[in-house]
Amino acid sequence: MRRVSADTPLQGHEGQSGATPPAALAEPTARVRAAWTASLSLSTLAVFMAFMTPIQILLPLQLEHIDPAHKSTALAWVTGIGALVAVVVNPLAGALSDRTVSRFGRRRPWIVGGALAGAAGLAFTAAQHTVPGVAVGWCLAQAGLNAMLAGVTTPVADRVPVEQRAEVSGWTGIMQSFGLVFGALLTTLVFTGVWSGYGTLALLTVLLALPFVLWFAEPVLPRALRPAFDLRRLLAGFWISPRLHPDFAWAWLTRFLINLGNALGTLYLLFYLTDSVHYADPGTGVLILTVIYTLCAALTAVPVGRVSDRIGRRKVFVVISSLVMAAAAVLLAFVHSWTAAMVAAAVLGAGFGVYLAVDQALVTQVLPTALDRAKDLGVINIANSGPQVLAPAIAAPIVAAAGGYTGLYLATALATVLGGLLVRRVRSVA
Repeated sequence: MRRVSADTPLQGHEGQSGATPPAALAEPTARVRAAWTASLSLSTLAVFMAFMTPIQILLPLQLEHIDPAHKSTALAWVTGIGALVAVVVNPLAGALSDRTVSRFGRRRPWIVGGALAGAAGLAFTAAQHTVPGVAVGWCLAQAGLNAMLAGVTTPVADRVPVEQRAEVSGWTGIMQSFGLVFGALLTTLVFTGVWSGYGTLALLTVLLALPFVLWFAEPVLPRALRPAFDLRRLLAGFWISPRLHPDFAWAWLTRFLINLGNALGTLYLLFYLTDSVHYADPGTGVLILTVIYTLCAALTAVPVGRVSDRIGRRKVFVVISSLVMAAAAVLLAFVHSWTAAMVAAAVLGAGFGVYLAVDQALVTQVLPTALDRAKDLGVINIANSGPQVLAPAIAAPIVAAAGGYTGLYLATALATVLGGLLVRRVRSVA
């Protein structure tokens, strides 16, 4: 039987059986085309637009209106509880995705289903007028969006050959930043109300997910290879032994620390501009900084990803990117001015663009088994969402009693550098 390419159109795809691995589990060798990458990038844009815009813009505005005296604490609790939901849902959805034997494939049902559930959660959040109500709505949105995220992160490991992964990861990775930019533009310049902002994000989450879901086939997992459902075994699978898989463990810890630094640095950005920089319009300031950050990330992500693919090296780029990002944090720590903030945004974006492309490619190369790719990437994604849980608990006392914003951004730099250096412990990837 013929092998199914990653960008085979919907008509006429077929599975593979016999002694060789089925197409759903085989190591990919066929390069993906630009249309496949573009469609996956749109789905990634949708999920991160829905994730990041509420955290940076809508939730702070909504909570400031509900409880202006305790806005910082309320934001910390809402985002922290939502991140805790993400920690649980993402690997669970990934594990279920790995076991999905739908004729539409393993990932696409979770992408569209998660988009619909996430959109419903956003709409529910928009209608709330109490802090507990907002927290419940944001948890519902996080649950749906993390199910979607489990679907959109795995196709790179499923369908993209190793020698193309950093480039493709560069395109999908910068969608995290583009998602915030486009979301911020929409919610600050076009749909300025809280409800209309959430509603627009909900609609776009679904619409942008559809091209990848509708246009490209996905190899089907044969029913004979689906493990029997065993809840105890399923839950036990979320523990990936560092002794048996040390490279996976070091890659996880690297990502956790770098994302902890990122979470510490961005959680109070709106308040930093208000209270420390004294910028006249902090909402617009966040938008300007995000645009600068995103443009610089876009300038580095794909080109450096191509270089990494060409020379077959990942770790050196992760180390360099961590040092660059830490330098931006140090600048924010000691120079509280609008000019310094813009320079830091440019430096941080350049470093994070490199990190997004290369680290994602590195992670796909240390996954333990092909059958559990989405589950294992879900465990990796705990290193993305877990810091969102810890960051409020760490950042609030630092800002209140341990150095203010200077202490906060020094902690950001420390976590980022430590994470970058630990990637050198990964042995199986250059």
